[in-house]
Amino acid sequence: MKQKIIVKVQMNCDKCRTKAMKIAAVEEGVISVAIEGAEKDRVVVIGDGVDSASLTCCLRKKLGYATLVSVEEVKENGGDEKPKPDQNNCCQSQHVFIASMGYADEPNCSIM
Repeated sequence: MKQKIIVKVQMNCDKCRTKAMKIAAVEEGVISVAIEGAEKDRVVVIGDGVDSASLTCCLRKKLGYATLVSVEEVKENGGDEKPKPDQNNCCQSQHVFIASMGYADEPNCSIM
């Protein structure tokens, strides 16, 4: 399953952006890496079977601040096939649960 992962990272210069892209590209299953956002502070990774939590932790470890913004499935345009509505499952929805690592939320953190 292809997925699109968006991670907000603190990047102040081009060197930091290059470093973030290199870190993201090394992860297993990554197909493409891009920098997006008005302030160019979001790393967008598209890949198959990429561990979003591991990616966020690696970026946090190397660059300081990283927050997982979203994880969504990428739909491929495979032609004229349109999904037919299934009468048995009228309420089909997909949920993505994102767990906070709690590093920035803890007020008693000895590192900060």
